[in-house]
Amino acid sequence: MPKKSKSVLKAARASERKRLRNKAVKSATKTWITKAEKAIAAGNLEAAEPLVIQAISALDRAAEKGVIHPNNAARRKSRLMKKFNRAKLSTVAGEQKK
Repeated sequence: MPKKSKSVLKAARASERKRLRNKAVKSATKTWITKAEKAIAAGNLEAAEPLVIQAISALDRAAEKGVIHPNNAARRKSRLMKKFNRAKLSTVAGEQKK
């Protein structure tokens, strides 16, 4: 079995450090998205608005750090805002019928 070079070992250490950082950023981003989606689904739009803003911010940070692709962040933000705006519209439409 060939001996591993110093550069290969160093690259492996760097890769592990990046993997752990990326894992933390991804996990936090997913958590914010989940919280926002749950608040939207519950119909609690006052509580959902700051959560949506926080989720979008987390997605932007993850894209900026290179953890996720910028287009991936844009797609997720778009889908989240679509859900939020639909819920807002249905609430407004429901109030107008009364």
